Amino acid sequence: MNALVENIDRLHTTEMGAERIMRNLGLASVDVVQWCKALILNKNTQIERMGKNWYAVFANYMITVNAHSYTIITAHKIKE
Repeated sequence: MNALVENIDRLHTTEMGAERIMRNLGLASVDVVQWCKALILNKNTQIERMGKNWYAVFANYMITVNAHSYTIITAHKIKE
């Protein structure tokens, strides 16, 4: 288990971050923090820390989380 999963309860985002994530992913009225937590906790999600951020990749989604504050910075669909 890595530090992102161990600190999943600390995961949060800002109001602007939530709006950006919903817009990027085309989500309607959904709790983006809970959505991101579920994706991060999925057993098939690949999680890697690079520099100051964690990157969680599942299917064609990528979530970027600040490694110190556990703030979800953004999430987007990966273009192939």
